[in-house]
Amino acid sequence: MLFYWFLKFVALGPVVKLVFRPHLEGVEHVPARGAAILASNHLSAADWVFMPLSVRRRVTFLAKAEYFTGSGLKGFLQRAFFTGAGQVPIDRTSASAAEDAIQTGLRLLREGRLLGIYPEGTRSPDGRLYRGKTGVARMTLETGVPVVPVAMVYRRRRLPLVGWNLPAVTVRFGESLDFSRYEGLAGDRFVERSITDEIMYEIMTLSGQEYVDVYGARVKKSMDATGASASDVVSRLQPPADEAADRAPESLAG
Repeated sequence: MLFYWFLKFVALGPVVKLVFRPHLEGVEHVPARGAAILASNHLSAADWVFMPLSVRRRVTFLAKAEYFTGSGLKGFLQRAFFTGAGQVPIDRTSASAAEDAIQTGLRLLREGRLLGIYPEGTRSPDGRLYRGKTGVARMTLETGVPVVPVAMVYRRRRLPLVGWNLPAVTVRFGESLDFSRYEGLAGDRFVERSITDEIMYEIMTLSGQEYVDVYGARVKKSMDATGASASDVVSRLQPPADEAADRAPESLAG
């Protein structure tokens, strides 16, 4: 716990703010106390650095277990860093990985924490916004906590004296979303899909990204297997517009 605040306010936070000067919008929408879900787009590995630095409260993310299982000095330092930075390990290789992740998220929310989630489940392969997984909907339904949509927006800026190009980052927080009207409907896949799509629409509005009605992980898998570009894969996988709204998720967390 202390290491998290050391990184945020002493070791890492001041340097990031000085060098990258992230621009913040809508921070007042993040609850000052109590549990909430911060649901963000995912464009860069740096997302989980810039977004938590934008709010005063601690943000906890679910991270793949490989970050915590390394050996030797490197493994120790990596484990200490990710633990101290607010990451909670999730084994994504088991058959029950999605359910385990949801249960861990529910536990953290019931402890009153701010839970950071990337509904796309993976980084965008080409900068567009991909279909959200419904785990975020199940968690808000089972706990009743609000969902705050978040958009990470990147552009390049040039440092005038040294000529370096650095990313200029804007972190936008939208108004919190209340889904209490669906109370008692956790497990209904159509309700969960509707909630997830509403969250993704708000993220899209904040970020200005083009939306793709295909799972990002599926696109990446096809890209690795065929060597095709993300655009080519999407054109093959994306359903016709009149069918997209009727597609059921592939699983409870999909």
